[in-house]
Amino acid sequence: MFYEIKGDFVTFKIKAQPQSSKNEICGLYGEDALKVKITAAPVEGAANKELIKFFSKRFKVAKSDVEFVSGETSKIKKVRLPLSDEVKNFLKEYEGAR
Repeated sequence: MFYEIKGDFVTFKIKAQPQSSKNEICGLYGEDALKVKITAAPVEGAANKELIKFFSKRFKVAKSDVEFVSGETSKIKKVRLPLSDEVKNFLKEYEGAR
């Protein structure tokens, strides 16, 4: 499972792909991670900053509410954010597509 819900938060396990042509969630990476493309290069935290900005915008939460649980310097990361209505809708779409 690529996500875990605890209380009012969701934690996503993601496979980040920096230096892509656009920011997007591409689908599942294996069975237990989301593949996320980011335009920024993995230099001096630029890709992580872009990832936070992307998740914030995509799920309509504050940037300060998006945090890394693990993997800040790895391509496989865990990111936690509030369980917003946008997140719930996103998870319903993915569950329905399976």
